[in-house]
Amino acid sequence: MTDNDNTHHLIFEGKDITLIGTAHVSRESAELVSDVIREQKPETVCVELCESRYQAITQKDQWENTNLIKVIREKKAFLLLANLMLASFQKKMALKLGVKPGEEMIRAIEAAKEIGAHVHLADRDIRTTLSRTWRLMGFWTKIKLLAQFVTSFGDVDNIKEEDIEEMKRKDVLETLLSEIGEALPDLRRILIDERDQYLASKIRTAPGKTIVAVVGAGHVPGIHKNWETPVDLDALDQIPPKGKLIRSLKWAIPAVVIALIVMGFFYAGAEAGADMVKWWVLANAGLAGLGAAAALAHPVTILTAVVASPITSLNPMIAAGWVAGLVETFIGKPKVKDFERLPEDIVSARGFWRNKITRILLVVVLTNVGSSLGAFVAIPLMMRAFG
Repeated sequence: MTDNDNTHHLIFEGKDITLIGTAHVSRESAELVSDVIREQKPETVCVELCESRYQAITQKDQWENTNLIKVIREKKAFLLLANLMLASFQKKMALKLGVKPGEEMIRAIEAAKEIGAHVHLADRDIRTTLSRTWRLMGFWTKIKLLAQFVTSFGDVDNIKEEDIEEMKRKDVLETLLSEIGEALPDLRRILIDERDQYLASKIRTAPGKTIVAVVGAGHVPGIHKNWETPVDLDALDQIPPKGKLIRSLKWAIPAVVIALIVMGFFYAGAEAGADMVKWWVLANAGLAGLGAAAALAHPVTILTAVVASPITSLNPMIAAGWVAGLVETFIGKPKVKDFERLPEDIVSARGFWRNKITRILLVVVLTNVGSSLGAFVAIPLMMRAFG
């Protein structure tokens, strides 16, 4: 086969591989994928999916099995929320262009099953990618990222026809995070470059002698670049530990706060010490409660955030958002219909707040953001007692 803009012929250790670069929101790409697979009848079809994303597009009821309490306890609320926002962005783009989200991957899977080919998942787990990204970012970068996710809703509505072809050539992650990626090259390395390496390795080591690989067009140059390069998949699958500075701050901030309060009572008097306690409680409780309220939490959940934050901010092992999220889960009691409506609700910002599943995740994230801000606001206010 002769290479063109969409198909590329590769060889690796006797394997004959056709790499198809697709647009994730293009009907033409979906039709090309079906045609190539049916024509070539490969032994294996590789798709740019991980297990969780494969389940998401092949099993309509997968959200019904989500254990929200487990998600909150395992500190994965933000990762799940970010994953849903990524899905939302892609789905809005697909609806605007009149195609199903991930249609080219669905067509690849269907065509593979039709000819009896093995379906090989070639992408890194989205949770690993997001976890590695999350560990890299500082607090303010995380806030910027969340803001960029939210504003992406409006950006899709305002997209012009002349922008569509350019957006088709980009990876969804790259499209959403391009501005942050320019400021943080390491972020692009994790989101794009590492996945290029991962995809190249998984495709060339896939079973069978004849292979068709379906990936986003934005990954094709990187796959070519890394085709002959040895790749350590275990290293790319690892989630790096939190930095020493972050681990130290988790314990240092509560220690500083407690030390300030003790010193306030001993050196500045009982009234000054009481003022320091007051500022700590007010800053933490107020901003955590504001975060929960911004997520449209139940009044009891907001009260829980207000009460919990001044205490949990002194305990690195627990966060106010986790407590508030669990309370919101028990009060809201998400039903099967909330899971069933999730694919439609995540298309709009309003839907994120309306659906009980995403609202619980927003409660966790926004309460934690408010609580963290409260700790930083409180310390300067407490220091005034020594003035």
